[in-house]
Amino acid sequence: MAATSAPTRTALPIVVPGQLTLRTIRGKNGPFTVGRLTTPIGEFAVKDAELEQYPEGKYDGEFIIRYIFAKSYPVAGGARFEVRANLDGMTLHGIDKLSRDEARSFATQEVDPLDEELGAQPAATSAKPTKASKPAKPAPVQASADPLVDTTPFGVQAKTTAEAPSTGNSEDGDAALFGLLWPLEESVKLDSTIGRRTLRMQIARLGELGYALDFKTQEWTRQADLQPA
Repeated sequence: MAATSAPTRTALPIVVPGQLTLRTIRGKNGPFTVGRLTTPIGEFAVKDAELEQYPEGKYDGEFIIRYIFAKSYPVAGGARFEVRANLDGMTLHGIDKLSRDEARSFATQEVDPLDEELGAQPAATSAKPTKASKPAKPAPVQASADPLVDTTPFGVQAKTTAEAPSTGNSEDGDAALFGLLWPLEESVKLDSTIGRRTLRMQIARLGELGYALDFKTQEWTRQADLQPA
């Protein structure tokens, strides 16, 4: 397996103008977002958890690059190498829809960043099943009472947002899911450092509660014509 190089830190962070292209892909854990940042200093893959909130499209703006690093990871039938940028913030000015060609320009075997963080390996697509002895059943997943703590054992497939251990649509469930953000105000800014899985659950729940993201302010605002679920 190809080794992953450590982030190369320079005199960053720096602020650069550019265009961020986001693509939403449906995987085994549900939808996930990958990005490509085109700037005067180069083109970089971007897979920060912050991007999970934004709809697919092309965004013009200024971007604060914290550091740039090389990343290699296994995919079915080989390995992929890319240069990634880690963002420390951004100011977005506008959004345009992706063309069909732009959508297809992303890799057909993109790896869900959640799987990368959990250390899961992509399954081989060409291997034929053998008549080996029946594998032992995986140990049951012990869910933490705190939704901000990821307790999925290594190698156990994470459930999708819809299948994740339900916190319920009650106030108690929402309070556990949103933590310090609860009770929710008219405008909510999510903390992308809480963990990608929990962030996805929060995003899905905000949509159910009638919130929509304003990408310019990077805040979720309750819509007047929608009622909470």
